[in-house]
Amino acid sequence: MTQTVKLDIMSDPICPWCYIGKTHLDKALAAVPDHPFVIEWHPFQLNPDMPEEGMGRREYLERKFGGKEGAVRAYAPVVQHAENAGLKIDFEGMKRTPNTLDAHRLIHWAGIEGKQNAAVDALFDAYFVQTRDIGDHEVLADIADGIGMDAAIVLKLLKSDADRQDISDRDTHSRQMGVNSVPTFIVANQHAVPGAQPPEMWERVIGEIMSQLEASPAN
Repeated sequence: MTQTVKLDIMSDPICPWCYIGKTHLDKALAAVPDHPFVIEWHPFQLNPDMPEEGMGRREYLERKFGGKEGAVRAYAPVVQHAENAGLKIDFEGMKRTPNTLDAHRLIHWAGIEGKQNAAVDALFDAYFVQTRDIGDHEVLADIADGIGMDAAIVLKLLKSDADRQDISDRDTHSRQMGVNSVPTFIVANQHAVPGAQPPEMWERVIGEIMSQLEASPAN
């Protein structure tokens, strides 16, 4: 299929629903390998006011949910949906909640090299499975190395202000567009699909789009 359709995804690497949502989308894309989607990931920080150095996980849970019991209640549906998707999230192992601005910078740079999807996958795995601090520059450089990027260059960029303002501006732009939760998927610059939708929904959407493309003359 020569015609393509843009799929823009607003996401944050520490958002469990984004991790689940990507897993569902990936299953649908694997089931329809000739899908027309061209995917681009966009920054949206769940905690835009997070200190640059992040904070201890316990303090974060206290502030956001009033403590561990509140967090357990809030995360119960996440754990269930993750298990249903075949994912295991190690909430107990997490020690810090990072500021994700630098992780978003890495995703941006990976996109320039055509490795954005790999970067998103690696960040999700590092945070949710390996419980690494993805706000740490050395961790991010190691993740970059693991997907074939030049770790030394990435580390040098991270220590600079490169693209910091651009990431913040794009995050702000998404909020001004009305995005207030993630993941949010924008299909063909027109249709917003919020939340971690099941693979079956994506397969239906892909099928409808492919039928429309086949019915319309190529541009």
